[in-house]
Order: sequence, then structure tokens, then C-alpha cells
Amino acid sequence: MSSISDALRAIHSVATSAITPGHVETITAGSQLPDSVSVKEAAADKPAPFTFPEGKHLIVGVPGAFTGTCHAQVPGYISQFEAFRAKGIEQIAVVAVNDVFVLKAWKENLAPGGLPDAERFKFISDDSGAFSAALGLLFDATPLLGNPRSKRYVIVANGKTVETIAVEEIPSELTVTKAETILAHLS
Repeated sequence: MSSISDALRAIHSVATSAITPGHVETITAGSQLPDSVSVKEAAADKPAPFTFPEGKHLIVGVPGAFTGTCHAQVPGYISQFEAFRAKGIEQIAVVAVNDVFVLKAWKENLAPGGLPDAERFKFISDDSGAFSAALGLLFDATPLLGNPRSKRYVIVANGKTVETIAVEEIPSELTVTKAETILAHLS
């Protein structure tokens, strides 16, 4: 039985390497966000390229819906939504490597009365990890979460141009990507 497990681990390792190529560098300030990678928001059978608003917006990348740290992080963005708007943020998009059904359930759990502005606060399914990989922000979370996941990050962008990016050194920690921290750094 262990040889089958070892073989499956080896296959998984190869598959993870294929979607997280070593030559993809982490996106940096001044870079353009990838607009050709499909994600899902409304329905599992309707993938579409990630669309970015013209103005200033946030992309909040999290390893997984309903996980402890993510479940502690995202409510800060929901409760501080108007403060972000006052600082010029047009949209906040939470992106996770989960399927669209899990993200819909998580959104309903976090905001049972509805989001502050559903058109400007989005939950985006990067179910294949392709968007996170294109950003250079995918890591192998197999031991804990079963598959590669997005690192914990926050991108402040203007249209498709990255203005700043904050990435947690340890994905299970919440320091530089807390809503209060990002809000304090916005001009």
C-alpha cells in the first residue's frame, strides 16, 4: 500500500510543478495584472477572464474559504468597506483557490444580510489556481489543504497596473494583509 501512496505523491508533485512553474516570478509594483486567465464568479460553468475596474481596487488573495485565518481576515474588508471607498477603492475582490459553490457559501456565511455593495465587493473562484499561478503566488498546500493554493496577499491596483502588493511570509499568519494595515497604507 505504501508504494501506491508513494506513487500518488510523486504524481501529485509533478502535477503541482506543472501548474506552479519555477520561472514565474511574483508580480510586483508596476506590473500588469493578467487579463487572459479565466476565473468564476457567478456559475461553475461560466468561466470568464478576470475583469478589473478602471479605478483603484484591491485583490485579496486567500488560501482557502472557511479556513481559520482567512475566516478572520475577510470580515475586516467587509466591515471596513466604506473606509476603503473613502480612500478611493472602487472594488474589493476576494480570490481563493476554491470552487464557486464553496465561495458562494462562504460569502453567505460572512455576510448573511448581504455584502455592503455586491457590485463592488466580489468573491472570485480561481478553482484551478491559474490566476494565482500567473501572479506567481501559488504554493503547494497539499499537506494541510489537499492541493496547491493561493498565498495570502493583497494587491492594490489601478486598472490593470499593480501599485503595491503585500504578501504574508507565512500563509497562516495575518499581519501585512490585515484590512486595517492595508487601509493605513492607502493615501
